[in-house]
Amino acid sequence: MSKNAKQKTDLKLAVIHPNSAAIDVGSMLMMVSYSDKEGNQCLLESDGFTDNLHKIAQTLTAAGVVRVAMEATGVYWMALYEILESYGLEVTLVNPKHFKNVDAQKTDVKDCQWLHQLHAHGLLRASHIAPELSRELRSYLHERNILQNQKSDVLNRIHRILTKMNIKVQHLISDIEGVSGMRLLNGISNGITNPEKLLSLINVKRLKADKEDLLKSLKGDYKKQYISILQNLLKQFIFFKDQMRSYELLIEEVLKHMLPWDEHGNKPEIKAKSTYVRKNEYSINLAQYLNHIAGVDLTRITGLDEKTIIEVIAVTGNDMTKWPSADHFTSWLNLSARPKITGGKIIGFSKRFTNNPATQAFRMAAQTLWHNKGPLGQTYRRLAAKKGSAKAIKAVARRLAVIFYNMVKNKTEFDPSKLIFDTEKQKAKKIKYLQAEAAKYGLILQKEAS
Repeated sequence: MSKNAKQKTDLKLAVIHPNSAAIDVGSMLMMVSYSDKEGNQCLLESDGFTDNLHKIAQTLTAAGVVRVAMEATGVYWMALYEILESYGLEVTLVNPKHFKNVDAQKTDVKDCQWLHQLHAHGLLRASHIAPELSRELRSYLHERNILQNQKSDVLNRIHRILTKMNIKVQHLISDIEGVSGMRLLNGISNGITNPEKLLSLINVKRLKADKEDLLKSLKGDYKKQYISILQNLLKQFIFFKDQMRSYELLIEEVLKHMLPWDEHGNKPEIKAKSTYVRKNEYSINLAQYLNHIAGVDLTRITGLDEKTIIEVIAVTGNDMTKWPSADHFTSWLNLSARPKITGGKIIGFSKRFTNNPATQAFRMAAQTLWHNKGPLGQTYRRLAAKKGSAKAIKAVARRLAVIFYNMVKNKTEFDPSKLIFDTEKQKAKKIKYLQAEAAKYGLILQKEAS
């Protein structure tokens, strides 16, 4: 065939998923577009009641549908997703930002048809959905975090009422939520107003504050209304702590199911935690659970504690094979740069925003490293001085995510030596920079004679 010969090409899009369907999800209206066994496109309109959601799944199964696409609309998709999943359908949850409707009047019918067409041609990318146990774990963690915030709000109100009473003990005790602080608060709420009697409730020798200062701080305006408010606030405080404890027991049940079986068909035994638990910490032995579930001790990663790790695992699960590489993982977390390329040149970087709890956990962990003396702390301070704290947090969070990914996927222990910088290389780079700066002003840097 000559070079100038023309060859016929078929530019039509191939149908990759013939037995597919798509659902436009709403709070009360579900619009379904699917292909039946004869290849005809059908429409189905339904409300959001549970019985009718089951009928949707049954209709799609009877029509031979194997794959279903649906957009992630608020929390309305969750019930339908689990019902479709229970019928054995492969559900693709799509981010609405990843597809747009055609230029026309926007309707629910056209939305589901357009979604169906894109899905049939294999042009939609599925969002990550964690396994059922991880979703259950995430629900409990979310509720516990809400209770923790509410408990903190009540504690702030306790501080406020103490200030109204002109009691300053909360400024002398580092943790009013601790054993000594709560004993003093309970004593005040029970009507004890004498500073000497109040101090007799605690072990003063264990506190750093001077006894005379403590006595002065407990002299205040013990009015009836203030004590009554404090009594009710302490009841609320205890209620939220008890509720947090109840969710921790539910979290422990899920973690027990997530524990792997050994070669003898047994699950590892987890030692009980000590009775004393500091504020906002888990009363269960979270570190041991996570160690067995992940197969590696993730708490050795600088900046990551057990609370951060369980937040991440509740979102990602412990199966890292869903992401082919660490770059894919960090891109999903929105921690990697997305360059804008035109004409073969990078003209900038796209700004992306995400509410991913795993991303927030890594970013919070990175932010705590500003005072760390290790390699990651050095990286944070160097980038913060050069490019600002916002970019430093994102860069260090990305490094933490890469370490997390490789440890969970490859079951390798944390090796901090791999993070140590080549100091000589950094020194040579800095000298070269200073020489270039000096040359701009016609100066020459010389090494000082020893």
